[in-house]
Amino acid sequence: MTSKQKEAMGAFIYILPSLILIMFFSVIPIAMNVVYSFSKYNIMQPPEWIGFSNFTRLIKDPYVWASLKNTVLFTFVTVPLQTGFSLIIAALLANRFRQKFRDSIKASLFIPVIASAVLVGTLWSILLSTHGAVNTVLNFIGLESIKWLGGKHTALMSVCMATVWKNVGYFLVIFYAGIMEIPPSLYEAASVDGAGKVQQFFSITVPGLSSVTYLVVTLGTIWSFQIFDMVYTMTGGGPGLSTVTLVLTIYNTAFREYSMGYASAIALLMFVFVIALSLLQRLAFRSEGGSK
Repeated sequence: MTSKQKEAMGAFIYILPSLILIMFFSVIPIAMNVVYSFSKYNIMQPPEWIGFSNFTRLIKDPYVWASLKNTVLFTFVTVPLQTGFSLIIAALLANRFRQKFRDSIKASLFIPVIASAVLVGTLWSILLSTHGAVNTVLNFIGLESIKWLGGKHTALMSVCMATVWKNVGYFLVIFYAGIMEIPPSLYEAASVDGAGKVQQFFSITVPGLSSVTYLVVTLGTIWSFQIFDMVYTMTGGGPGLSTVTLVLTIYNTAFREYSMGYASAIALLMFVFVIALSLLQRLAFRSEGGSK
């Protein structure tokens, strides 16, 4: 065995444990989900092959389409907001707190990230309740209370608000690291040329973070399609179908109706949508000179 073959064998042995874990916990479950999506399976009995029946049912199911619409709307609201807020806060920290208070501010903003989604959802449910802190402030300034979690038009936006609050700290750290990689000489040269802070932000910071922004948007999109804990804790999918999401639908179908085959078909639909959105984002960033 040559030295290159020994080196390759050593590298393969090094990655083998991770490869086995990925196979057992990612690749095989995905393959099983695809198989189950073409079958009738209720856990108690062996899977029964039914072809495309689950997908025919899925196309006609208003519950699934309502959950898909809510998930897409949730994604289009939360991803731009959490990306924009985290980028702006990271830029402010880099400019105004490059040394002083930088670490303490980042740590305080990161606290919601490490808190469990169930805890955050419970906290925001209390804040947005009829007699919660938010309505108390509205009443204090002379406005009427709002049924944040009880209205069809406000419930989903309330979940979006809580999700953005939880995720901003995570993406803030990513953006801040990216800003630190931008050469300070670019900002110094721009200052000499008379460019203000806002102009520097749009001319230097935003273009310099194109690859980081692509990462943040992609992660945000995947997380948004996986939203479950916050919705389950804050609204349970109500009122009506106003906050039901794809993952919540998969959960209800699989573990309340025990229709594993149909739940697998819905999961496959979600997988296809996430892949499609990721590809569209990649094409969009490539066309703008972003990620390669």
